[in-house]
Amino acid sequence: MSQPGAHATITLDQETALRSSAERLAREFDGTFGRETIDRFLHSSHEALAVRATVANYLPVLTEKFARQRLRALAKVDGLQVDGAPTVLFLCVHNAGRSQMALGFFQKYAGEGAVGWSGGSEPGSQLSPVAIEVMAEKGIDIAGEYPKPWTDEIVRAADVVITMGCGDACPVFPGKRYEEWTLPDPAGWEADAVRAVRDEIERRVLALLDQLGVPARA
Repeated sequence: MSQPGAHATITLDQETALRSSAERLAREFDGTFGRETIDRFLHSSHEALAVRATVANYLPVLTEKFARQRLRALAKVDGLQVDGAPTVLFLCVHNAGRSQMALGFFQKYAGEGAVGWSGGSEPGSQLSPVAIEVMAEKGIDIAGEYPKPWTDEIVRAADVVITMGCGDACPVFPGKRYEEWTLPDPAGWEADAVRAVRDEIERRVLALLDQLGVPARA
């Protein structure tokens, strides 16, 4: 979580943005988490993303989004919010290609029937432009996503963890369903080659939803 001295790396504008984010999250999680917990998650999320952020102007928005995901995960782990929908976490190395494409397909086909998250063992600085391009061909916009690490509460909140090439770096918690999708890392590939990986990911996502008993939306 947030370490002493972390605030020194945050600009005044970013601190103002974080305060606004904290107010929104406090309203959203009113009765679930106090302001201290929300502030702690916001600042630790900011630290995790700032080290690889390429566009500082987007950092506050991404920080709030990441903190919200982590707080929802913590609420599930602590039994404070339970909606019954299965949660699937897609993990790869850089969280820039395979896991992001899997998340895009999962969210499209699962809709409100399941929750999807993604993360990386060594998150990159940006999504693969080719991955964005080939997913757009399928009518799925992943350009607004961003590479991010996983955290303990996110892994613990997941019912299914799908790993793609992160090996021993992938986190292992007892009682979870783990599945390794053996797929080549398409980093640096041309679009034609990435399309084959994309289509295989789509097939596997649909099969996973069928196994989970979640009807795939047309």
